[in-house]
Amino acid sequence: MATDLSIIELVLKASLVVKLVMAMLVMISMYSWVIILYKRSVFKKARRAASKFEQLFWHGTELSDLYKKLSSRRERLAGMEAIFEAGFREFVHLRKQKDLDAMDIVEGAQRSMRVALNREYENLENHLNFLATAGSTSPYIGLFGTVWGIMNSFRSLGTSATASIGDVAPGIAEALVATAIGLFAAIPAVIAYNRFANDLERIVSKYDTFVEEFSTILQRQARS
Repeated sequence: MATDLSIIELVLKASLVVKLVMAMLVMISMYSWVIILYKRSVFKKARRAASKFEQLFWHGTELSDLYKKLSSRRERLAGMEAIFEAGFREFVHLRKQKDLDAMDIVEGAQRSMRVALNREYENLENHLNFLATAGSTSPYIGLFGTVWGIMNSFRSLGTSATASIGDVAPGIAEALVATAIGLFAAIPAVIAYNRFANDLERIVSKYDTFVEEFSTILQRQARS
């Protein structure tokens, strides 16, 4: 009698442990894709906002006017806007203190910008660790299900005098499905993590460059 080895049948007839492994991997995969789609939107928005702000910043806009415009916004500032607003706010505050020289004022503004930059880094990096964890652990979770299923299949083969390879083939096949699902969960997570990590490095590098360039401008203003 032919045995139905379709994927759906293998999953439905799998042992409880293998089903739990498969369910866990499916949930990991689904959550990974939620993060992938969300972070893709976040990084795209961050790149676009950085380019837009740089264009506005370097085209002769008065710093005080730009600061007032950003400070009047009700929504939370992000990216270069947040870094600029934090630095210029501290610059204006320290410049009112008569006992500080130009270097002290600039260094204070730099510290504020670094704090804002680190905050933006944390926001961009958020959830990336899950993708790294999913990519590194999913194959092993699937392998556990595979080993468990194969172990049960060979246990059945050893306790039956008339068992044949056809009797244990479904058990081995269902066990291998767990490995396949583990790879299905891991591969997109690894690819996405590497892509987002590269995007994060580029964006933060652009933020860091802006901090240095803006600090130079503030240094000239502090001495004027």
